[in-house]
Amino acid sequence: MIRRLAPLALVLVAGALSSCSMVSGWRSSLEPPPPPTPVSSASWREPPKGYLPAGAAPDALKILPPPPAVGSPQSLGERATFEETRALLGTPRWTQATRDADLSGKEAFLGFSCAAGVKIGPDTTPALAKMLMRLIDDGRPVYNPAKDYYARKRPAAGNDAPICIPREGWIETNGSYPSGHSLIGYSWGLVLAELVPERATELTARGREFGDSRVICGVHWQSDVDAGRVLAAALVARLHAEAAFQADLATARSEIEAARARGAPEHCPAA
Repeated sequence: MIRRLAPLALVLVAGALSSCSMVSGWRSSLEPPPPPTPVSSASWREPPKGYLPAGAAPDALKILPPPPAVGSPQSLGERATFEETRALLGTPRWTQATRDADLSGKEAFLGFSCAAGVKIGPDTTPALAKMLMRLIDDGRPVYNPAKDYYARKRPAAGNDAPICIPREGWIETNGSYPSGHSLIGYSWGLVLAELVPERATELTARGREFGDSRVICGVHWQSDVDAGRVLAAALVARLHAEAAFQADLATARSEIEAARARGAPEHCPAA
């Protein structure tokens, strides 16, 4: 859970890629490094303060449509997807979903480093690493009002089906729509695509996969994840109006060039 601390065309393309051959596509994902430890809320550390001033967050309730109605064809299809994807337990794609649940940066930076072709992290790109963490804080006033308003139940609520993280009380109480993880992961992908434009395809895809991991994990519906991507586009566009964000972008570009000179990241799957 992240509550307790809880350019738009790309978003539309990402949403269109999701549902049809979902399980088979996810099964064929590239195998990640050795399995991570599933994260719990006890491991959460508060991110640094974001860039947006108070009251400046995009209004999710005006941007997003309501989530699919309970019992609607879309809602029933999402329930079927939840049930089907439980079969991914123990596969490389499940391991990747477990890795993507960690917002500390320790795990997430691995995947985004491979997508960027550059070692990203506090040791190699400290300003960039902190910048990405600050986006977590900026995301909360964007998605939390919609979570509270719609109070949509998560797919894992009310059952004991396997999920990729420890079961905790917030799974039953924290709103599912929209997905905060999806917003954050897609925001990271968009920002990194701006910094490493020759890898924009790979980074945008990594941001999409990061959100899809929430469906694999069993803690979000696909429409939650799609909504998070729309909000990510709005957030990143708004951040460009902040001088501090622009200054950190410039610093991050310099760090990327220096890190590139030190060599590509290790343990990345073959292209």
